[in-house]
Amino acid sequence: MTDSRLNTLHNWLKGLQPSWQLDLDTLAPASADASFRRYFRIESKNPDFRTLIIMDAPPQHEPLDSFIHVDLLLSEATLNVPKILEKDIANGFLLLNDLGNETYLEKLNNENADDLYKDATHALVKMQLATKPNVLPTYDEALLKRELDLFPDWYLKKHLNIELSDFQQAQIKKSFELIIDNNLSQAKVYVHRDYHSRNLMVTKTNNPGVIDFQDAVYGPITYDASSLWRDAYIAWPEERVIDWVIKFWEEGRKAGLPMPNDFGQFYRDFEWMGLQRHLKVLGIFARLFHRDGKDGYLKDIPLVLEYAIATASRYIELKPLARILESTRINKE
Repeated sequence: MTDSRLNTLHNWLKGLQPSWQLDLDTLAPASADASFRRYFRIESKNPDFRTLIIMDAPPQHEPLDSFIHVDLLLSEATLNVPKILEKDIANGFLLLNDLGNETYLEKLNNENADDLYKDATHALVKMQLATKPNVLPTYDEALLKRELDLFPDWYLKKHLNIELSDFQQAQIKKSFELIIDNNLSQAKVYVHRDYHSRNLMVTKTNNPGVIDFQDAVYGPITYDASSLWRDAYIAWPEERVIDWVIKFWEEGRKAGLPMPNDFGQFYRDFEWMGLQRHLKVLGIFARLFHRDGKDGYLKDIPLVLEYAIATASRYIELKPLARILESTRINKE
């Protein structure tokens, strides 16, 4: 622990030590994510907490404003999000309560999946019911397209060294337009944007604990559902996924969310939204490796690619995209 930010962090924690009864010698890495943020855990003699989490977010890369803003929104919607106990905005530090270290990804199995996803569905519906316009940035056409462009730029070109023909480029452009049209036609709600098994914590009360929500936007109602059940890190049989999406659709409609009356339409929207996300994720995982030197996500590419191929293959208007995706699988082999 010799980097300059750690020295600054130690000095900040020394000042907080009396208030929170911190044991400074127990400071240890808790986790890191795909951004510049990292997290530490520290023990406390405070009987209400025992352990606390410190977020380290370098201000030049990861300003804290959006995290604090969304944390308050979700807290008001009664989701189980970290409580902000202390903050140092200038240096990019937050002291948070600890939601534990048991992620959905670590705990999910065939026996408990129905119960854990039921809790995640309740939390998602609560978040969407809290939606108000003009509070979060809009997931607009420009952002959807910018994300989709990560697929040809980083996955095809940089990662696989594939140069598309003019005809293939036109096919991808048309497919992207169709996907974006579908995404923009959906009702808009608060979107966590990474609502999946690595960002949901198993908690004893008000399960799940929800983290990593700072990129939240106002966008398509199926986005978080597709993150959750077409998860890049864990796969389920299609019949179970359909069953969980039906339950989400039924609960959402009963609660008054603006969902289609026809489940077939809702499931199509879910699939097309998931496809947008998977194409983006293929680009992001490739970029994390080639630009940022993080190879931990390469092992997750095959599952994401299979999701994308399966979805594109089911819709006649997306068959050209499916063929390009399938060719990348052959290229890799």
